Amino acid sequence: MKLVVIEAPAKRETLKKYLGNGYEVFATKGHIRDLPVKSFAIDINNNFEPHYENKPDKKELISELKRKAEKADDVLIATDPDREGEAISWHIAHVLGLDPNTKCRIQFNEISKNAVLKALDNPRAIDLNLVNAQQARRVMDRIVGYKLSPIISKKVAPKLSAGRVQSVALKLVVDREKEIENFKPEEYWTVTAFHEKNKIAFKSTLQTYKSKKIKLASKEEVEKALSTIKTSQFVVENVKKSKTKSHAPAPFTTSTMQQDALNKLGMSLKKTTASAQELYEGVEVKGEGKIALITYIRTDSTRVSEDAQKACLNFIESKFGKNYLPAKPNIYATKKNAQDAHEAIRPISMQITPEMVQDSLTKDNYRLYKLIYERFLASQMNEAEYSNVTVSIDAGGYGFKATGRTLEFPGYTAVYKEFVDDDKKQEISKLPQIEEKEILEVKDIKEEQKFTKPPVRYTEASLVKAMEEKGIGRPATYAATVTILTARNYAEKDGKYLVPTELGRKITEYLEKFFSGVINVKFTAHMENRLDDIAENKDDWHDVVNSFWSGFKGLLEKADSSSISMKSEPIETDIICDKCGHKMLLREGRFGKFLGCSNFPKCRNIKPYQTEDVKKPVGKCPACGKNVYAVKTKKGKTFYACEDREGCNFMSWDIPTGEKCPECGKYMIKKGKREKCSSCKYIKA
Repeated sequence: MKLVVIEAPAKRETLKKYLGNGYEVFATKGHIRDLPVKSFAIDINNNFEPHYENKPDKKELISELKRKAEKADDVLIATDPDREGEAISWHIAHVLGLDPNTKCRIQFNEISKNAVLKALDNPRAIDLNLVNAQQARRVMDRIVGYKLSPIISKKVAPKLSAGRVQSVALKLVVDREKEIENFKPEEYWTVTAFHEKNKIAFKSTLQTYKSKKIKLASKEEVEKALSTIKTSQFVVENVKKSKTKSHAPAPFTTSTMQQDALNKLGMSLKKTTASAQELYEGVEVKGEGKIALITYIRTDSTRVSEDAQKACLNFIESKFGKNYLPAKPNIYATKKNAQDAHEAIRPISMQITPEMVQDSLTKDNYRLYKLIYERFLASQMNEAEYSNVTVSIDAGGYGFKATGRTLEFPGYTAVYKEFVDDDKKQEISKLPQIEEKEILEVKDIKEEQKFTKPPVRYTEASLVKAMEEKGIGRPATYAATVTILTARNYAEKDGKYLVPTELGRKITEYLEKFFSGVINVKFTAHMENRLDDIAENKDDWHDVVNSFWSGFKGLLEKADSSSISMKSEPIETDIICDKCGHKMLLREGRFGKFLGCSNFPKCRNIKPYQTEDVKKPVGKCPACGKNVYAVKTKKGKTFYACEDREGCNFMSWDIPTGEKCPECGKYMIKKGKREKCSSCKYIKA
């Protein structure tokens, strides 16, 4: 019997289908050996030697793993095919006493029969270069977490955390907010003429004056132009016809999948990551049992295997016809700083269409699988072809332009439309037949005052895109880095956009003051490249960490010894503590401002802080009639609780209205724009 060790229990059943009776599969549920949680565990004076220990919560699991390994004829470690997975393999080998240089490691990019059997035929040694790259990242992140977090907790607010990449991502959000605040809108005007010919309505827009680009900045300038335009004929000067092609987009990488899932499906990074993981590990499909549907989900590569490409092209020909096949198979260039360790994210089999498995999948899993499937299908299809018409019109020296576009051949757009932000959408209509020297009928002319817009706030998806473009973080870290900003109340959601909190801005301001040399985009991207050098060029990981530490330690010492503090001092209020009669103090904590008794620690009474726009009562307590306030958990989730936190223990995940249900007598809650019963199905009309 051979023992195959994997990370995720969800893969176990899927793998057993392909391995057969001669194999047993054991899941470690992630790391079994790591740096301890409650101590620094890095010996800086001894070449940054990390002190690993078996995870206390995995004690029984490790014992069971050892028993199974002792009985097995052979042990094969099949953890995830990335640096983290390689490091987990290395730790497993250490715990089991296996030599990492022997052929004990197998890996596959997809959980399919062919991929698994091929991996079994090609075992290899554990790649210590990948392990060392992961060790370097782990050690540097531990140094930042344990050395910098206490300083900002002391100088800014209690119980804060800083991260080597996390703090740079926060800086991007804060810097964008500053750009928006400092933005000064500029006035401009547009002039649009509305035409009709052969019952086809179309319009043209003012572009030039005497062949030079014109920008109207005031009402007076518009009126001057209109005095000529409205008394002039609209004469067609030129009709330009052209053919254009639009190339299919590349198959998904981790970041492009996350961006499209948010933009098109409204799925958060957390939801997208969870759904993608399930689709990769395996889902129950009616008539098939548990099968994996997509390839490995943490990748920055657009590369696909020849077999997968050939299968996709065959599918395209059979379903759409030869016209949809490109003259040469589409090959996509991978970005310069990509690791390119794995294929792009794609369906394992083109024969398993989204429609075939829709009834077997959750709503999110189905929508994401459909998105991945269609993106990969489109990536291998022919270009879309368009006929374009641009009409240049003269009106008394003022130049107008009308554009039209007709889709001649859909190509990849038959299955996939690329997302375009509302601000960037251009209205292009079909034009009637128009000839040069023709005088166009003008139905109406309208002017419109507009103002230039500030930069748009980041969404989770656009922040991931910015991180990828700037070279900070890697596919395996994007989602965790971005979601921690809201989880720790450093940023909050305004619809789909990320807005830095007062606390987030204060942290960034402090880090800019003392740690701008290391907590910045350029340096963080440089360190990511150095980690790649360890993995690919066998650079010594100790040297990489030392180069980081040599600059960082001086900044730590300077910040710690400085008298500069950004910590908010408690402010005395006129509010009297209802527990002991002392005055309440306005304090600032990790989750914002709150009222705390000045008689602390003898009296530990705290209350939500109320202002005109912060912590307003959101409803009435159905238990005692007092005010209900929104409260955040330590993980940043919002619930609603009675202001009497000791005398009344009412809490709800939904806002109570203060009314009772006419049908069952339970309390009513607000759900979006509706009011409904918290218990039965009653909905208020």
